[in-house]
Amino acid sequence: MADLKVWVKNRADEDVRLYERYGKPLERDHFGEYVAIGPDGELILGHDDLEVTQKASARFGSGSYAFRRVGYPWEEKWRSSRFS
Repeated sequence: MADLKVWVKNRADEDVRLYERYGKPLERDHFGEYVAIGPDGELILGHDDLEVTQKASARFGSGSYAFRRVGYPWEEKWRSSRFS
């Protein structure tokens, strides 16, 4: 269980770093859209959260990308690929 807590903390820290670097600049022109940010800064943008999540999982792998609604401090929905 401790390993999972460490992984979640590291993933959350990485998500914040990726959003600050690649997502924040989108706020002016893409506020309210959904963005998935790959580990190298590749972006997937869209208005449909499920579509962006599915594209990101296919391109980056499940759990390997940051996902946010542009301009919002967090995304209120939780999704898991096992339910897709």
